Amino acid sequence: MGSARTSRLIGELHRAFDGDAWHGPSVMILLADVTPAQAEHRPSAAVHSIAEITAHMTSWVIEVTRRLSGHPAADPADGDWPVPSSSNETGWAAMRLAMTAAMARLTEAVAGFPESRLDEVVGDERDRSLGSGVTYGQTVHGLVQHLAYHGGQIALLKKLTR
Repeated sequence: MGSARTSRLIGELHRAFDGDAWHGPSVMILLADVTPAQAEHRPSAAVHSIAEITAHMTSWVIEVTRRLSGHPAADPADGDWPVPSSSNETGWAAMRLAMTAAMARLTEAVAGFPESRLDEVVGDERDRSLGSGVTYGQTVHGLVQHLAYHGGQIALLKKLTR
């Protein structure tokens, strides 16, 4: 797999995504029992649904993978907040599967990324909304934080739909 640093990054990603996270349930544990109706529920127009958050997280997992593959920092190809496809059981299952597949590709990208490049900066200038101007290592750590942040939102939204 690579170095101890690479192994730690992969471990952090998986604890936040589908493992035993210190901060609480991981994303996939939170999503495991969400129904399509819960996924689509919006407590108000100003709040994203679980499905929207899931599509958003998936788009950023894909974007970080793209960056680790040598592409410059950019907004996700599907957009920052892509339209979810979860209006029924099939669509909701497909969204969770897409997120799992995206995470598998990211894990492969991190495993194959040269440790010597983890401290290189992604992009030229710091742009918080784009996540540029930080190192590749910080980018992966930032994605872990992104998963934890939105996981907390999902946990609250689940409580509101029960």
